[in-house]
Amino acid sequence: MNAIAATSAEQAQQEIAEEFAFFGDWTERYQYLIDLGKQLPAFPEAWKTEEHRVHGCQSMVWLVPSGNASKMHFEAVSDSAIVSGLIALVLRVYSDRPAAEIVATEPTFIGTIGLAKHLSPTRSNGLAAMLAKLKGYAAQATKNEE
Repeated sequence: MNAIAATSAEQAQQEIAEEFAFFGDWTERYQYLIDLGKQLPAFPEAWKTEEHRVHGCQSMVWLVPSGNASKMHFEAVSDSAIVSGLIALVLRVYSDRPAAEIVATEPTFIGTIGLAKHLSPTRSNGLAAMLAKLKGYAAQATKNEE
């Protein structure tokens, strides 16, 4: 597993699929998700506002965008260990990319690594809500550039 950022969202998804393929069962995959979540950068308490909250998640999730259409950056955090791991994966695929690439990239890694089958319906809904909010920020940035 390399620490160097992938050059595209698609490559990031491919790397995630390769990493998860190393684990034999879902107990190990969940532990890996939790470990990824623990590596998220510190998230300022001041950002934990209603404006940044992702609705539709069972746990509390906050997502803060920055940058512009040429390169968008996202910071996010959750009060749930597994959701924090999901955030780490989502940020790996979508953060620090052009807004157009963010909008165009489907989160295929979710199906590829089997997450779709192993998440509870509420976590799946929360993940979908987070992706929708993130892509919404990117779509807005694209509009602002026009």
